[in-house]
Amino acid sequence: MGPVVLIVLGSIAALIVLVLRFKVPAFIALLVVALGTGLALGGQPATVLEAVRKGTGEALGFVAVVIGLGAMLGGLLEASGGVAALAHRLLAAFGEARAPWALTAIGIIVGIPLFFDVAFIVLAPLLTTLSLRANRRVTFFALPLLAALMAMHALLPPHPGPVAVAELIGTDYGLLAFYGLLCGIPAAIIAGPVFARLAHGAPGFGDQALPPQFDADAPATASIGFGPALAGMLVPLALIMIAAAADSWLPDGAFKNAVLFIGHPFAALIIACAFVAIWLRKVVGAPLQTISDIMTRALGPAGLMVLVVGAGAAYKEVLIQSGAGERITALVASANLSVMVFTFLLAAFVRIAQGSATVSMVTAGGLGAPLIAAAALSPGQVALVTVAIGAGATVVSHVNDTGFWLVKQFLGLTEAQTFRSWTLCSTIAGLTMFAMAALLWPWA
Repeated sequence: MGPVVLIVLGSIAALIVLVLRFKVPAFIALLVVALGTGLALGGQPATVLEAVRKGTGEALGFVAVVIGLGAMLGGLLEASGGVAALAHRLLAAFGEARAPWALTAIGIIVGIPLFFDVAFIVLAPLLTTLSLRANRRVTFFALPLLAALMAMHALLPPHPGPVAVAELIGTDYGLLAFYGLLCGIPAAIIAGPVFARLAHGAPGFGDQALPPQFDADAPATASIGFGPALAGMLVPLALIMIAAAADSWLPDGAFKNAVLFIGHPFAALIIACAFVAIWLRKVVGAPLQTISDIMTRALGPAGLMVLVVGAGAAYKEVLIQSGAGERITALVASANLSVMVFTFLLAAFVRIAQGSATVSMVTAGGLGAPLIAAAALSPGQVALVTVAIGAGATVVSHVNDTGFWLVKQFLGLTEAQTFRSWTLCSTIAGLTMFAMAALLWPWA
């Protein structure tokens, strides 16, 4: 193992130690590691700084817009009661006996525009109410929702992890949405209602206390209703997938260009935000200032995610410009390890070591970019590598992951109960995503 590979491995270890042991924010840790790795690989200070600037600038030009628009759309749907309206309508349609399947459907739909933690906290009271009414373990209802939310968070735009990886390795967004759903829905089913019924169907679990209301002082509007909320959630994904199909099937011309334009993630998310905002103003009668406050407030948590993605892109650029990416490519090739397996294992290692799904995806995407460029993969295979990275970043959520403590607190579980439910659920979901990607690989 040459010195270049040892330096890269040391940089990953340094990143984990900085985040986990010294509690350095991931944005700072990634920047420090990027600069240190460039210098350790023999780069001139000015060259290393230019690589950091180039990587950060190129990534954020796209990622910041997508994450920001996605956050605003999610904020509007949450503050207008759209998430709750959708949940109650689907539960009524499925019936209480099939509530876990309804919650899986809710998680898939709600998980497209909403970040994992926001969607879970908003719906946590519904889970506890169902548990009390049916006299079943709260995890029996929670796991189907959690599995679906996690699968969408790891695999679909506009969530920061998949968006970051797509930019780092050049994934087509329409194919990512297509393969993300093909791999994510089976993962949500197996890790959700199937696992819940097999392992958590017995009565009694947790303290059954109603969780606290999320962000009670946040601006809100009257309810948007089921239909508009569902449209707002699904419109962006539908437009992106239609554009991907049009790019392959439609002849060149003005109509194709128009479809591609409105199906670009920028335009699709703007259309969805505008639709929800106009509906709230014209139909619901929400004040313009309230709508503006909701969207502005939603940008707060998105800002930190954007910075983390930018710093991860800087790390990737340093590896490419230093030649380390080529050395890693050669090492992986000599080990006969496929790109998909390598990136999955790397994302899983970083995820287990430091907890953050986004950081693990950015790290694996950065190291995988040179491998993918050298492997001459098809666009579909690049999308499946993105799925594999998301799968690795999903497994083994434990005590160094904020999601672990979020689930524990809002469901009233002990640490041991959270391990037996949420940690196993996240691992089953990640492994199922990867298995589905491997099955689809020959046809991509």
